[in-house]
Amino acid sequence: MKKIIYALILPLVVLSGLVFIFAPFAYGSGDNRDIKNETSKKSIQKSLSAAEKEAELKKWEASPDGIQYKKWEASPTGKNVYASATKISKSIRDYTNMEGVVTSLSLPLGSRLGFGLMVRINSDDYILAFGPEKYNEFQQLHRLKVNDKIIIKSHSVLQAPKYSYPIVAGDYAERDSKIIYKRAPRKDGC
Repeated sequence: MKKIIYALILPLVVLSGLVFIFAPFAYGSGDNRDIKNETSKKSIQKSLSAAEKEAELKKWEASPDGIQYKKWEASPTGKNVYASATKISKSIRDYTNMEGVVTSLSLPLGSRLGFGLMVRINSDDYILAFGPEKYNEFQQLHRLKVNDKIIIKSHSVLQAPKYSYPIVAGDYAERDSKIIYKRAPRKDGC
């Protein structure tokens, strides 16, 4: 019985070994490994030098989008947005508490920032954006009311010509010493 099993298995092992060895040649002279290495090298982007970054920035500034952005930056609205962002930059950099008052439970009309609120921090208005809503993760935030005082922590503040307010990324929110939202760390490690 053992001899019959060995007699059946041995040819399968030899045949599969031969297929494994000669399969790359069946698809075109064994160059598949070279193509795979070549594409993986292409997918890794090298970082740009300072001169290349400067050249890319100049190129973008000369584009229609860059010209429009520069005009917005120089406008009174753009200057106000940047001034407001500067006021909270130390708290953003140090990831420290900022006290805010909810001024609106909705974002400006036409915004595409996902779920968010309008808050007043140090007498300036900000968009507090939490991102797209999934799995009721903002359930506690939906219970907020206008004039509620909250503590906010964030890692970033952004400016965009579409909005008349700086955009604060909502990473942490607390009301009455109770955490009502804390962004989960990313799974990819970044």
